[in-house]
Amino acid sequence: MNSKYNKILIALVIGAVAVNLISCVSIPKGAKAVKPFKKDKYLGKWYEIARMDFKFEKNLNNVTATYSLNEDGSIKVDNKGYQYIKKEWKESIGKAKFVKDEDEARLKVSFFGPFYAGYNVIQIDPDYKYALVAGNNLKYLWILSRTKTIPDTIKSVYLDTARKLGYETGDLIWTKHD
Repeated sequence: MNSKYNKILIALVIGAVAVNLISCVSIPKGAKAVKPFKKDKYLGKWYEIARMDFKFEKNLNNVTATYSLNEDGSIKVDNKGYQYIKKEWKESIGKAKFVKDEDEARLKVSFFGPFYAGYNVIQIDPDYKYALVAGNNLKYLWILSRTKTIPDTIKSVYLDTARKLGYETGDLIWTKHD
């Protein structure tokens, strides 16, 4: 009886972990990932223009994300930012993989082993200069640019898109760049 109970408990724990891992690569309700998506055009350096604040980026400015190909076909994610309270640079390297097909901008990114989070490019200009990226839910949002600034027209469109999805855009942190 005890052995049977342990097997059931183990199965429930494995099931809960699997559901948790799957749900971590979701996309906010109503959002659609860019399709067709051109991975090669997206690679390279991006400047963070704005973000929803969360603990991993607390008190960072001069934030950049650089994407390159790993040998296994996954995407290397190299995030850097200056922690202005501690006066030191922080760097976090992870990897991203496509959730489905490479022509759809739904990715999952990991900085901690087997745990992935959603990374969904939901809007991008034709020249791949500006991007709006949603995480798993309404707590994660980034506005990215190939330069340290973004035109007001693009900013306005991206903020409008985010508001329509339910994001509290007044909570965005506007990243400072030197």
